[in-house]
Amino acid sequence: MASLPHEVADAPPDSGRTDVVFSARGVTKVYHMGEVDVHALRGVDVDLYEAEFVVLLGPSGSGKSTLLNILGGLDVPTSGKVYYRGQELTEFDDAALTRYRRLHVGFVFQFYNLIPSLTARENVALVTDIAIKPMDPSEALALVDLVPRQDHFPAQLSGGEQQRVAIARAVAKNPAVLLCDEPTGALDVHTGLLVLEAISRINRELGTTTAVITHNAVIADMADRVISISDGKIVHVRRNAQKKVASELIW
Repeated sequence: MASLPHEVADAPPDSGRTDVVFSARGVTKVYHMGEVDVHALRGVDVDLYEAEFVVLLGPSGSGKSTLLNILGGLDVPTSGKVYYRGQELTEFDDAALTRYRRLHVGFVFQFYNLIPSLTARENVALVTDIAIKPMDPSEALALVDLVPRQDHFPAQLSGGEQQRVAIARAVAKNPAVLLCDEPTGALDVHTGLLVLEAISRINRELGTTTAVITHNAVIADMADRVISISDGKIVHVRRNAQKKVASELIW
């Protein structure tokens, strides 16, 4: 794994485990909307661990996307500290955050953001050009069962196939972390299950620390841990004694 942008002297809080990937302590986020302050996060403490599959569960507006964006270096907290493998992200400048995102984090969003004029393989290849130890694009597409469709353009692919291309693109740079924001939100049940299976397979086979945001409580049954968020606070954390596979989910 590539080194982080720079070294930070501060040590993270002692979580009692050596496999901590993220530690967030006292994280708040306030958005100033004219004369109104919107408190998206209110003193969040959370740890994410090596190779685990976590679901961040909560209604729209609960703060889960804000938390994910802060962990991924797309946003910064108003107060509090966030550590990635012992390095304090909240001390990074913009250039360091950009390098962190490029080298260490894969993102999957609700909308696919594929380039229409490029094939599936070419869309995936975009990220391999900037990665240090990338996968071959066809290898990444194989993880999501799309090698037969790799020469097709986005307009020739279904919504679920386009989302799986987006997942392949996210993992082709071999990130340590995969952050997924409502990855099935624009899909029907059948194609959503295919997408969830692709994400789960990457977690299992590559050991990628995976966090999935959803408002759908059924998806939580796939997770190692479920972190429930409401009104900017973590209100409950549970561990699934027995995880379900995507094909067992019904909603």
